[in-house]
Amino acid sequence: MKSDTPLQLLGGLTAREFLRDYWQKKPLLVRQAMPGFESPISPDELAGLALEEEIESRLIIEHGERPWELRRGPFAEDAFAHLPEHDWTLLVQAVDQFVPEVAELLEEFKFLPKWRIDDVMISFAAPGGGVGPHFDNYDVFLLQGYGKRRWQIGQMCNSDSPLLQHADLKILAEFAKTEEWVLEPGDMLYLPPLLAHCGTAEDDCMTYSVGFRAPSAAEVLTHFTDFLGQFLPDEDRYSDADAQPASDPHQIQRDALDRLKALLNEHMSDERLLMTWFGQFMTEPRYPELIAGIEIDEQAFRASLQDGAVLIRNPSARLAWSEVGEDLVLFASGQSRLLSAGLRELLKLICSADALHIDNLGAWLGDDEGRNLLLELAKQGSLEFADE
Repeated sequence: MKSDTPLQLLGGLTAREFLRDYWQKKPLLVRQAMPGFESPISPDELAGLALEEEIESRLIIEHGERPWELRRGPFAEDAFAHLPEHDWTLLVQAVDQFVPEVAELLEEFKFLPKWRIDDVMISFAAPGGGVGPHFDNYDVFLLQGYGKRRWQIGQMCNSDSPLLQHADLKILAEFAKTEEWVLEPGDMLYLPPLLAHCGTAEDDCMTYSVGFRAPSAAEVLTHFTDFLGQFLPDEDRYSDADAQPASDPHQIQRDALDRLKALLNEHMSDERLLMTWFGQFMTEPRYPELIAGIEIDEQAFRASLQDGAVLIRNPSARLAWSEVGEDLVLFASGQSRLLSAGLRELLKLICSADALHIDNLGAWLGDDEGRNLLLELAKQGSLEFADE
């Protein structure tokens, strides 16, 4: 996709213009971002997903047993029969991992890095339903899939913004509305991080929320240092060779802090380890238990592909690749593998193709490194045979 091609999804803006003027800066309303859009999943089918053990779902009832009552799935089949006629919302996470037609919607967002996209959450709301005024710490595209929803936007927020007292929901205590719109099927609203917003169903409605992964500084520091610690020997410690005599033995001198910073910088600036950690962290699957590999030897694996078998990505898998020095690295569902530069086109194919088969793999099946990589991905579970 060329960055200078006007996109219907962005209201005629090019990807470059959107990223320059709106991304993480200000909201964008696009009428008929997807003209004639019809939801590939019905409200009843969404409710059916909320019954499944492996799917994360929530039910928020504004006037329940207590204000903004939160119930967590999986739900029993009769859970929705006793709900009020209005003012409640069902939210189901990662529907794209369970409904291929929903996953196909992400093709519209190929102007953004695939590894940044988290999931497609779908909400169904009865008239008046919503989750209250709130803000997110990440970007979100809100596509109206069914019915009508009124969206209001307000002030920019942060961790100091006052919230209602609620054990589970972060609902803003103060909301200063600045603009509002009613979205119909096919309309879309982009919201940058930290912008207060509030959606209310005008009638029975469904909204598709495309959310993005944005690790906090605390997560980065905590997880990266844990990862880094695995590679550091115990004898690699703070040292103060050539130190000067202490004028006051109780004072921590500035030169001690300088030596400490040098110790940290030496390891924190290791780009190879930083890239390895980041790729693994950003490709960690939401549902790792759904990624189960197969037991198969190389001969049977190769024979299957030559006989017409098709490999597809596990819907719960996340794939990305990068350059590390003169080598390449493939990240697959929280794991990584260092590879030679000659596999560049194969890595692109693995990450982008809907299916891998004898026709597009071609000579790669005769390449030992390439074939072994495909086999390992099948054993790990990021790739699976289509008939499974």
